[in-house]
Amino acid sequence: MMKGFLISTLAVVLLLLLSTAQASSNNNNCWKKKEQGSTLEVFHVYSTCSPFRPPEATSWEESVLQMQTKDQARVLYLSSLVARKSVVPIASGRQVVQSPTYIVRAQIGTPPQTMLLAMDTSNDAAWIPCDGCVGCSSTVFTPLKSTSYKPLPCSAPQCNQVPNPTCSGSACSFNMSYGSSTIAASLSQETLKLATDAIPAYTFGCINKATGSSVPPQGLLGLGRGPLSLLSQTQNLYKSTFSYCLPSFKSLNFSGSLRLGPVAQPIRIKYTPLLKNPRRSSLYYVNLVGIKVGRKTVDIPPSALAFNPTTGAGTIIDSGTVFTRLVVPCLH
Repeated sequence: MMKGFLISTLAVVLLLLLSTAQASSNNNNCWKKKEQGSTLEVFHVYSTCSPFRPPEATSWEESVLQMQTKDQARVLYLSSLVARKSVVPIASGRQVVQSPTYIVRAQIGTPPQTMLLAMDTSNDAAWIPCDGCVGCSSTVFTPLKSTSYKPLPCSAPQCNQVPNPTCSGSACSFNMSYGSSTIAASLSQETLKLATDAIPAYTFGCINKATGSSVPPQGLLGLGRGPLSLLSQTQNLYKSTFSYCLPSFKSLNFSGSLRLGPVAQPIRIKYTPLLKNPRRSSLYYVNLVGIKVGRKTVDIPPSALAFNPTTGAGTIIDSGTVFTRLVVPCLH
């Protein structure tokens, strides 16, 4: 039996960054702050600055309950990645909306079109709803309005790096599952601008069809370790380095930050090594050895926390999981 894995949502990726979140002066200034260098603003999806804030989220207590429900769908999705399954069960016999947890602003195309992308450390390729997409939101990227858009042919090496690639004529397409949704997309290249950095010929999926309700409304920016992730495609620019400071969902007018590249990263930090697990090489694993409540160590068998590259067991850091989850011990 494959052991499960632990999930911890910590503000840690490649570097630990603890900094004070910066406040937006009021709602009218949301997303209007000039982003400096390679640092992006990060907003919680329930922030008053987010267009995806559900109307029923009237208090932070209610938000916690809603996030807990949606969190279970995220856990099932991550479990499917480790188990290498393609189908994810839906909790409670009903469809659960797996909305993004944190969003950043990106500009795509020439001239640029602004999209708010979910930040996901457990996903690799970026994918964005494109004009004519069936089942997507009303905000889409329009390739015909960009002079730098280019579909990739089946002969492109990137076509072998996406899940379930297919050829329609000479163009490369792919299909994948995300949470309770399925996505059909065309593999494309376009200029991507993050803060003040322009990244030409960035490879992403241009979504043509989406089913289910897990797809982030305006797309996703993959921060995983795979060959099509942001870190892999910008190795020369960002040196596989980034850190983020997450805003508190209780302070909905505050933003966090996503810092890309080694410049302006903190020097004096406490850190733990990030482990690679061949069972799911895109995920960020850490070696959790114990849990304390106050000064008392919780009595947990070391085997329950052990990192195991054969089974995929261990502890991962995931930007989309709100609550720390512990697996139920297997009974033999």
